[in-house]
Amino acid sequence: MQNVHILLIAALSFIALPGFSQEEEENSDAQPQEKVQIQSTTKYDFVPGDKVLFYEDFSQDAIGDFPALWTTDGTGEVREVSSYPGHWLYAPSNEHVYCLMKNLEIPGNFIFEFDVIPTPSNPDEDDTHASFEVTFYKTEGDYLLNEIVPGDAGFHVIATTESWGAAGFKDQEYISDLSSVAAPVKINKLNHVIIWVQNRRLRVYHEGQKIIDGPTALPAGESFNRFRISMWGQTGYPFFTNLKITTAAPDMRSKLLTEGKLISYGIYFDSGKDVVKSESYGTLSEIAKVLSENAAVRIKITGHTDSDGNDALNLDLSKRRAASVKTELVKQFGIDAGRIETDGKGESEPISPNSTPEGKAKNRRVEFIKL
Repeated sequence: MQNVHILLIAALSFIALPGFSQEEEENSDAQPQEKVQIQSTTKYDFVPGDKVLFYEDFSQDAIGDFPALWTTDGTGEVREVSSYPGHWLYAPSNEHVYCLMKNLEIPGNFIFEFDVIPTPSNPDEDDTHASFEVTFYKTEGDYLLNEIVPGDAGFHVIATTESWGAAGFKDQEYISDLSSVAAPVKINKLNHVIIWVQNRRLRVYHEGQKIIDGPTALPAGESFNRFRISMWGQTGYPFFTNLKITTAAPDMRSKLLTEGKLISYGIYFDSGKDVVKSESYGTLSEIAKVLSENAAVRIKITGHTDSDGNDALNLDLSKRRAASVKTELVKQFGIDAGRIETDGKGESEPISPNSTPEGKAKNRRVEFIKL
């Protein structure tokens, strides 16, 4: 059992991705940015749903403290990182785990995203190697489970600066062993990682590529309620933030045509910017499909922000982002521009209190409204 895990570790190395960042904290640049066309690709085929189930950016934890909602058998603390905004969980303990002390209610189809900066164990020795592991699992036991294979069932994703690996397990036995050398994470860089679980299917995305796609990688008939970061057998000291779990694959046709409004968390921008990122392709493609098949339908795209930052800048940013989404639908998918209006509400119409990181994440959204 442990040999499989050791082989996975040996096959892997640390990862980094451009990520889904906090949207309003650095929006001081009110000038529109140069638009970068989204390439027509199926690599980013995931579509986040209309519900945020969990969000953690450590913004409510003081710098230098261990985060209040987590526990560990090692050590760590919340830090700021030069060149990258926000609060980050620093995990400097090899052979230890960092466990979220919260029961999660996760459906069989969900998307997990996070930002990570891998750093080497020995920066003064020109070390370029780092790795880490994230695990979702099912248990009713203690929150701090530091076994190599925790709980009753689950899966690992291991990222390194050389490769990727993943493994599903049940009843202390591994049922799959997946690996890839494509697009390994970059050391000392911000990386955005996306994991899509669809019942037994596990997909991992990084740097514009689908890194892993295992159709039967996960145990059948299981759901997961716990999450941890593990440094068992790993190297380096990573930083983590913007951990987000959403539902996946909403019925866009029904939401838009029948209910008249679709809330999307699948349109991605860098912090304070209005350039639509390539991770948005799956969502935009599905919306374009609904519009193409229903030629009489007109829509309004409305951008929304949380309450962080200047009110006027948030309003301007939300309007520019909505306009950028329209541009992509017109240029990349051939939708008639006359069928689309745009608007931005800034922070003026929250759907959740802005008093928690999770509430703010729910407020940062793009809405598609049938006219």
